[in-house]
Amino acid sequence: MNRYFIEVAYKGAQYSGFQVQENAHTVQAEVDRALSLLLREKIESTGSSRTDAGVNARQNFLHFDTDVPLHPQFLYKINAILPADVVLKGVYRVPEDANSRFAALGRSYEYTLYTHKDPFMQDRGYFFPYKLDIEALQEAAGIIREYSDFTTFSKRNTQVRTFICAIEESFWTVEGERIIYNVTANRFLRGMVRGLVGTMLRVGRGKLTIPEFRAAIESRDCTRADFAVPPQGLFLMTVRYPEGLLEPVSFIR
Repeated sequence: MNRYFIEVAYKGAQYSGFQVQENAHTVQAEVDRALSLLLREKIESTGSSRTDAGVNARQNFLHFDTDVPLHPQFLYKINAILPADVVLKGVYRVPEDANSRFAALGRSYEYTLYTHKDPFMQDRGYFFPYKLDIEALQEAAGIIREYSDFTTFSKRNTQVRTFICAIEESFWTVEGERIIYNVTANRFLRGMVRGLVGTMLRVGRGKLTIPEFRAAIESRDCTRADFAVPPQGLFLMTVRYPEGLLEPVSFIR
């Protein structure tokens, strides 16, 4: 049995999230359907990172097992089956015990705000035409790196055993009319990035002081966080694996 990691990107607007769910239209279900059709056997993949309904990904990974040799035009054929808002970008041969979720060393997200009406950003960002204190936003983002327990920023009804996350990067950038939050960590909790963004925006709007922001983090109470930012502004940007794990499979283009 051969195990493969596959790299995908997708727009999340039309999906009820990434992970397969009963009676729901999901990205993983579309990928499994395409793989099963092409390989002519039932494929059930495992995803590296779950994303919520409406959230986008420039890079996500899944793994699957098969004894069927991959067609020389596998990449072309699978993309012809997949819907227009999902693309398979690469296939990698990995050891049979490699797991796309547990082998990941880190994940990076971006959340994009745009400050002037732009119809081309409607499904790729959050229209936020309000005055923001960028210095306060940046200070709040820096404070996040001082903590490891993010219970406050996890939605309820989660099945995780720990709320501990190691934040590697947390900062805002301003690019013209776009204001982007960048965050990298070893793992993320359900709704965590949107909770961080929504709560920091309260700081940037002067509705929450820096001491109050710290108190919210330390409270470990999710009612102290603001999750009310829309999903389309959120992108899973990269999933990082140990060097040498991913061996690219070459196909005819």
